[in-house]
Amino acid sequence: MTFRFVHAADLHLDTPFEGIGRLSPDVQRALQEASLDAFDNLIDLCITEKVAFLLLAGDIYDGADRGVRAQLRVLQGLKRLADHGIRTFMIHGNHDPLDCWSAIRSWPPEVTIFSSDTVQSIPVEIDGRSVATIHGISYPQRAVTENLALRFKRSESLGLHIGLLHCTVGSDSGHDAYSPCTINDLLDARMDYWALGHIHKRQYLKTGDPWVVYPGNLQGRSPKPSELDAKGACLVTVDDQSVVTDVRFVPLDQIRFLTFEFDVTGIQDIGELRAALADQAERSRAEHDSRGLLLRARLTGRGVVSADLARDGAIDGLLQGLRGEMEGLEPFRFWCKLVNDSRPEIDRDALLAAQRFSSEVLRVIDELPGASEMRARFDGGLRIPPFVQASKISLELVEFGDLVKEAERLVLDLLERGERS
Repeated sequence: MTFRFVHAADLHLDTPFEGIGRLSPDVQRALQEASLDAFDNLIDLCITEKVAFLLLAGDIYDGADRGVRAQLRVLQGLKRLADHGIRTFMIHGNHDPLDCWSAIRSWPPEVTIFSSDTVQSIPVEIDGRSVATIHGISYPQRAVTENLALRFKRSESLGLHIGLLHCTVGSDSGHDAYSPCTINDLLDARMDYWALGHIHKRQYLKTGDPWVVYPGNLQGRSPKPSELDAKGACLVTVDDQSVVTDVRFVPLDQIRFLTFEFDVTGIQDIGELRAALADQAERSRAEHDSRGLLLRARLTGRGVVSADLARDGAIDGLLQGLRGEMEGLEPFRFWCKLVNDSRPEIDRDALLAAQRFSSEVLRVIDELPGASEMRARFDGGLRIPPFVQASKISLELVEFGDLVKEAERLVLDLLERGERS
């Protein structure tokens, strides 16, 4: 028998989106709705794909308060699934443990919320046939340091065996080590699929025999590395009591955080830089399927505009100009932050005249042989410099004079940083 299920985790409904700076009212409203809208997208996915059940691997809510608005949204969504004959299996994690207040005490019979006392094993039947067993356990309180994976054990039931757990597998510096375990602990339980939660970056720790999957969170929450890129859930296909190779990630997020570097080399003034950054935002909109974008950029490289950017208030003025230019756009592109790491152009003659180590480096570079002689030395077996190897430059397609210039730029950048520190 073939069926499908959806695995989601870390919904953090009603997340406050702290620490992203001053926002326009429109952007603020969109952020307040983002996690709830992503949840609605999750429910729509389950109904559209006609899945047998939904797995929610903890941290459904963002905090112990569990806002009433978020709880009512979950109740409404799971009722919609129940009306379509779709079951829901849910555990609670460190953000929403069972000792927190709950406004909802009555759920549809199709909803299973696992207790914290022991690992429960709930059978799933389709047309009277046993197709799966869901094994799960919730957190009784926020800080769970016990290795809960050791409590899981495959039963004799027919069908697919799924472990539903909120935990830290191995070490992850970006998350607190709640219910820490190893991959071997999970393997020892003899599950067919581990539906994990807690880690916000999507990861496939094992792709078969068993599958061990973190789907990541449903909606990005900040510019931290684990919160970047597309967010959503995993759609899993089961055929003949085993997971097929198609464990498909489905993006469901409403808003994305993007962080990138922007080279100012060749930019002549701040007006040109603002236009170039606006173009970058427009390209990003197309690349991310017209979602709302919260943008951050680090300005790098050397150029004449670097001196303008170093003036008091220049970066803040540029940021405000970008925000004003994009105000009212749908979907929004909001610039959260600009960091200026650009540097002025090098006055080569002045540096040559100075009595510094960098001056000596330039003089050595000027005494290098010409391009034809250098080519002969490369052809004769001279080791290719690492910076050429790293950039994958074809020696047949590039002028050696350009290679020398690039080497000079890299060396002077490194020396300048050392002299400043």
